[in-house]
Amino acid sequence: MARVLKVAAASAAGLFLRLQTPVSTVRTSASLSSHPGAGPVWNLGRLNHVAIAVPDLEKARAFYKNVLGAEVGEPVPLPEHGVSVVFVNLGNTKMELLHPLGSDSPIAGFLKKNKAGGMHHVCIEVDNINVAVMDLKEKKIRILSEEAKIGAHGKPVIFLHPGDCGGVLVELEQA
Repeated sequence: MARVLKVAAASAAGLFLRLQTPVSTVRTSASLSSHPGAGPVWNLGRLNHVAIAVPDLEKARAFYKNVLGAEVGEPVPLPEHGVSVVFVNLGNTKMELLHPLGSDSPIAGFLKKNKAGGMHHVCIEVDNINVAVMDLKEKKIRILSEEAKIGAHGKPVIFLHPGDCGGVLVELEQA
């Protein structure tokens, strides 16, 4: 668990540092240079959360609450996404602990490959998710569903294919 936390913290720290970089620099990075920036029709916002898939939701919840002293929410089942989630409030952002609801959950598949769990995705807010999705489709960024679904915060979300996002599964959430 400690190794997973170090890897997740390092990944989150690196992402956070990249997100602090001015947007025009991030959007013109070498790995994404073939995709022009968002432009004037939609804006990328703040990091909303980093999601960690966990094999034992109560054990992970207890770790963040009892060992680290974080403010930890109650488990919330999201059947339409095939997961139960727990949010860990970190003040400047959140961590989302994910646990599968059933064997056909995408998180169940992730945990089969990653028995100890690990970082699953990052969630970034956008000011207009529908316009962002249309724009990203025009830029040939693969979207993992036909339309946005309501996420854990009660707002529309969409996932972008990791192959088009530098190897990271990216969730966009309406701000």
